[in-house]
Amino acid sequence: MLQKLSRRDQKGFTLIELMIVIAIIGILAAIAIPNFISYRKRAYNSAANADAKNAYTAAQAYFTDYPTGTVALADLTAYGYKQTANVTLTVAGDQAALAITAAHGSGDKTYTVDPAGVITF
Repeated sequence: MLQKLSRRDQKGFTLIELMIVIAIIGILAAIAIPNFISYRKRAYNSAANADAKNAYTAAQAYFTDYPTGTVALADLTAYGYKQTANVTLTVAGDQAALAITAAHGSGDKTYTVDPAGVITF
């Protein structure tokens, strides 16, 4: 009867082996998750930066047709600007005093474009 309980040809993993594998997976997850979160935040900030650049380009196209006009967000969509989801964009002013700001709802930076096209955050 004891020979039936202690067979040597049984296949499988021991408890120690399984615990080591789970510990390794946990360590890898602890390293990867914070990096993934920072990558997402950088992507959100890049989307806001791209929207600021695209809005400035559309504003310059608008000012080509209306040099003395005042631009608004609705005017930019007619000149090729397409807003990214969750990016808040504000546009105000004329060609000499253009002010554009863009920020993503999940990002941590707000980008500002001056009349010369310089983007700061």
